[in-house]
Amino acid sequence: MPPIRPISDSVAISGWLDEEDFAEVKSLGFDKVINFRPDNEARDQIPSAEAEAAAHRSGLDYVQIPVTRQDLFKDDVVELAAKEFASGGRTLAYCASGQRAAIVWAAATARSHPVDEVLSTVGAGGFDLRLIRDDLEAQAHRG
Repeated sequence: MPPIRPISDSVAISGWLDEEDFAEVKSLGFDKVINFRPDNEARDQIPSAEAEAAAHRSGLDYVQIPVTRQDLFKDDVVELAAKEFASGGRTLAYCASGQRAAIVWAAATARSHPVDEVLSTVGAGGFDLRLIRDDLEAQAHRG
């Protein structure tokens, strides 16, 4: 299983999960996983339908929000992510490396929190997103 990086009391980020990882995610106290990987992004990834089945077998809620680099700041992506992150319980968000999931979390959170706070919080989780400050400032004006 990839390392899990907490970025808030209710959200953590990781790289890609395999089928057997979902049971461990549940045992760590998570309630939901959000998969930010589009299907067929890589040959070795499990399809979303299989990830969803593995999550449900483990007692986890599952949401896929497929995001490419071009979609990171699109309103529909950010709004859906914000809704899912705010829906309660502990959430593990993942993508190939964790970076994309961290960026989407930061974009969603920047709509309701100061950008400096968002950058500090995500930075404490190991993600240096200072290079996208302007993008996050743009999200702050959409919130």
